[in-house]
Amino acid sequence: MTRVYMVRHGQAAAGWNVDPDPALDELGRSQALAVASRLSSLGPLPVMSSPLLRCQQTAFPLATAWKREVVVEPKVGEIPSPEGYALEDRVVWLREAMAGTWSQVAQRSGAHYTQYVDELAERISSIQEDTVIFSHFVAINAVIGRATQNDAVMIASLDNCSVTTFDVSGGVLTLLETGGEADTLIR
Repeated sequence: MTRVYMVRHGQAAAGWNVDPDPALDELGRSQALAVASRLSSLGPLPVMSSPLLRCQQTAFPLATAWKREVVVEPKVGEIPSPEGYALEDRVVWLREAMAGTWSQVAQRSGAHYTQYVDELAERISSIQEDTVIFSHFVAINAVIGRATQNDAVMIASLDNCSVTTFDVSGGVLTLLETGGEADTLIR
């Protein structure tokens, strides 16, 4: 059995409707150090990250402590924006998506959203050694949904740098522990 720890990135310096790839702000950098301290006794383990800067910066303290390279994995990345949406319109779309199910998102915005969840869940299910993954609110919720057979886009209001734990056995995901929750501001 393989243990997978999915960590939501630290607080970003800008919202989803302002900057497509913001860095961490000061609080986010402190959160990254705190989660590295919390997880350091588990490893060294492989460290994987979404391609986005906020995830890579959150992963950096733990990877450094373990003397590991951060493996950038696009399949654990952020939910893609709909084609043709202006940056400033993304938050409205995301709030609507989060209020529904993946089936509804696929109906309204395209089948590639079902593919996004499928590829994400398949990637996590294929991991064969204990691993820490730095990812995003919606992506972690999608994996929780697959593990619990829940089609809702938002299942848990995961806090920045919360750790959600899964077991993977024979390609089957089992949710062990949902990360800490907080009122998450989608901005």
